[in-house]
Amino acid sequence: MENRKGFTLIELMVVILIVGILAAVAVPIMRGRIDSAKWSEANASAGAIKTAIRAYIAEKGPTYDYSGLIGDLSDATIQSELGFSSSDLAGAYFNQADYDITSVVADPPSCVIEVTSSHAQGPSGTYELEADGDWVKQAAAP
Repeated sequence: MENRKGFTLIELMVVILIVGILAAVAVPIMRGRIDSAKWSEANASAGAIKTAIRAYIAEKGPTYDYSGLIGDLSDATIQSELGFSSSDLAGAYFNQADYDITSVVADPPSCVIEVTSSHAQGPSGTYELEADGDWVKQAAAP
């Protein structure tokens, strides 16, 4: 018998099996990273909104009625009060209507901003930038 060089069919099948197992493990991990990257866009914009609200509170004072800031940022009045134009918060996965200011407290100056993507390829779920600065995923409604 002559000495042949190369891989046998069994060796190739084992390599394909190992690559398949590694791919099956890696894909869900990478999918989670993609959603995390998408949510970082929302976190940055929510932080900008929070900064604008804190500046607004500093300008108006603790006795002002801040109920006019409650609502989503597609409202032109809220955009105007906070100094945003209609396209300032338009991103790849989130737009103004995705940011909902649910509470504003003057003393100490803080707010709660709820974010849910309405974009077709946006991440699922809802996150909330809480008054203490925590970025928290909200439980799904039953």
